[in-house]
Amino acid sequence: MYVYLPEKKQDKAPIVVAIHYCGGSATAYFTFNNNKYATLADTKGYIVIYPSAPSSGGCWDVASKQSLTHNGGGDSQTIVNMVKYAVDTYGGDPDRVFATGTSSGAMMANVLAGAYPDVFKGVTAYSGVADGCFYVSGATAGMSSPGWNNACANGQSSKTAQAWGDLARSYYPGYTGSYPKVMIWHGTADTTLRYPNYAEMLKQWSNVLAVDFSKNVSNTPEAKYTESVYGDGTKLLGFSAQGVGHNVPIHEQVELDFWGI
Repeated sequence: MYVYLPEKKQDKAPIVVAIHYCGGSATAYFTFNNNKYATLADTKGYIVIYPSAPSSGGCWDVASKQSLTHNGGGDSQTIVNMVKYAVDTYGGDPDRVFATGTSSGAMMANVLAGAYPDVFKGVTAYSGVADGCFYVSGATAGMSSPGWNNACANGQSSKTAQAWGDLARSYYPGYTGSYPKVMIWHGTADTTLRYPNYAEMLKQWSNVLAVDFSKNVSNTPEAKYTESVYGDGTKLLGFSAQGVGHNVPIHEQVELDFWGI
């Protein structure tokens, strides 16, 4: 657990959990793509948590039932414990906790939204997959190399919106509260977690959040990006990046605006 405390922290500070890609680390993600999560924290007063994956390859466990399930253990619960520590130790606001991540970190952001909707108020996934898509039978928490699901990675796992939604809801049995707002980014030229995963994620969260597709907005937030708006745009947004590969640039300010920070 690495933590960035801003120069002028809010008394009850929002918490942003920034989750690295497969093969990465907390320290690598701190400067990844010249992101400005820490720089913006200095002006906005929020706390940034940079978790570092314990596996030998630096990938997050999004394949085991333990990590996918509320209070099931694994990497997801470890990240939640980091949030609780930041609330108790640094004065973080438990009602304003958000997660963002790239690739394996994006997958984990979706897992956190499904398994811990009582903790997170918003998540962003850059080049990820739907919650539960990467499940691997027999995978267990703590494996030195977490399970890999080829069908999901290749964009071959397709379900109805209802089926995806039911899967996400199944990871916190009995939960009747609200789910976090979700923002999805994906490049059309992604050959690692292929582009069909973008539509599957949007199907899943549109069902969970009970919002229908409203409209597409071209060249938003910049040229060659298409924004997909669901409902009134306050719960679910997607951004398709034409010609961009797996490494979709981070748009921190867009995320912070969406979260209300």
